[in-house]
Amino acid sequence: MIKTNYLIIGSGVAGLTLALKIANQFPEKTVTIVTKSTADESNTKYAQGGIAIVTDQIGDSYKKHIEDTIICGDGLCDPAVVEMVINEGPKCLKELIEWGTKFDKNNEGTLDLGKEGGHSENRVVHHKDQTGKEIERAILSQVQLKKNIDVLAHHFSIDLITDNNRCLGAYVLNQLNKETITFTADFTILATGGIGHLYGHTTNPIIATGDGIAMAYRAHAEIKDMEFIQFHPTSLYDKSVGPSFLISEAVRGFGAHLRTKNGHFFMLDYDARGDLASRDIVSQSIEKELSKTKDDCVYLDCTHLNMEAFINHFPMIYERCKNVGVDIAKDWIPVVPAQHYICGGIAVDQSGKTSVENLFACGECSRTGLHGANRLASNSLLEALVYSNKIYEFLTNPNLEIKKSLFEIPKVEEIEKSEIDSEYLTTLKVKLQHLMRQNAGIVRYETDLLNAKEQLLEWEKEIEKVGKIHQTNTSYYEFLNMLTIATLIVIQSIERQGNCGGFIKFKR
Repeated sequence: MIKTNYLIIGSGVAGLTLALKIANQFPEKTVTIVTKSTADESNTKYAQGGIAIVTDQIGDSYKKHIEDTIICGDGLCDPAVVEMVINEGPKCLKELIEWGTKFDKNNEGTLDLGKEGGHSENRVVHHKDQTGKEIERAILSQVQLKKNIDVLAHHFSIDLITDNNRCLGAYVLNQLNKETITFTADFTILATGGIGHLYGHTTNPIIATGDGIAMAYRAHAEIKDMEFIQFHPTSLYDKSVGPSFLISEAVRGFGAHLRTKNGHFFMLDYDARGDLASRDIVSQSIEKELSKTKDDCVYLDCTHLNMEAFINHFPMIYERCKNVGVDIAKDWIPVVPAQHYICGGIAVDQSGKTSVENLFACGECSRTGLHGANRLASNSLLEALVYSNKIYEFLTNPNLEIKKSLFEIPKVEEIEKSEIDSEYLTTLKVKLQHLMRQNAGIVRYETDLLNAKEQLLEWEKEIEKVGKIHQTNTSYYEFLNMLTIATLIVIQSIERQGNCGGFIKFKR
């Protein structure tokens, strides 16, 4: 059993930022970060576009950013949360710069601000087309300097430990030696990212299996708005199933246009903002076009753009397209929507508190009320930074009382069992991913959702039996979590009445 003051599960921008601030404030206290892959592997690392923040640019304002966010969320955003997050953005940006994050600047030496779908002004602060990776690098370098932060890579969190609606820590599997460790903590923070691998065809890395949300659900925390899945309209078309390469929304903000195979600029048929409509509308429009034409993909046309400026701004995108035989200077980029973000998750208040005492959540695994029915582009890193700071402010309140528990934490029983067949789990996972793409995708049908619910319940019974007779491992727990997340998405999709934002459901 290992005792720590603060247990942070996840090593993206939300978890790392909180860890750094806590460690600076309380050098005598211990902060433990557990992450199931390497310390720098997270959804943050793959965020291309940037952070939407109001700066001193003429023409922009907090009011405009707030309005853009609420319009994009299709009426389901919490206005108080939207105002809080957007107003606190500049402070978070200043901290990132102080920690060594390098953002692109223009010829005048000021921040080069990009524009993305749903935004009325240029306000996206970025580092080329690898903003998330640069932020992760800067914060992680600061974290590694702190003696009171322990970063445990390749440690998979199995479940939270609770007593009487209070979180006491977590059971964590050391994937290197297969040992299960009991971590006790004064406070536990979930910063575990998204759920993309559940769909297979996703812009997320394979580690995004919804672990934090599933653990919180099993701990009886409130989970909300799981039906609002955001599909990014422009992932690079690839016939294989697996993580998809993202063609950043900033490319359309830079002037690229969506076309059908026949060259038709179709977005103006659906929205007056054309290519810069919000993600839900662009993804749904592409889905309608593909349904009509029976084509495999649509195309993003960059051939009219200044190539020198494009390559300077999007070097990674240019190289990736070149490697698959697409010369952006003369070829259209084949693109399709792919799962990108979940707008719901673990319900938290404005301090990041969940409905379970001493348990907090921030980043994509949390449901703050900022996004409503659809996330505005580049608001995710902003939300992660602001909410990690709100948790920090709550935890550093001098009047905060740390309640000790007398609950005796059960020991983990290590029983020798035969290994689970990895091929069996892989086959089930592929079936699950196919079910979610077909039955809970961009457009959903009531009968498909009901059929999916039945199938998921069958798989849950099956996998529960398997877990009792075989030695469980990371693959088993990930699949169990994916089943939990799938069931939450399907059930909350069935319960949702009325279409809005990224959610469209028809009777059939």
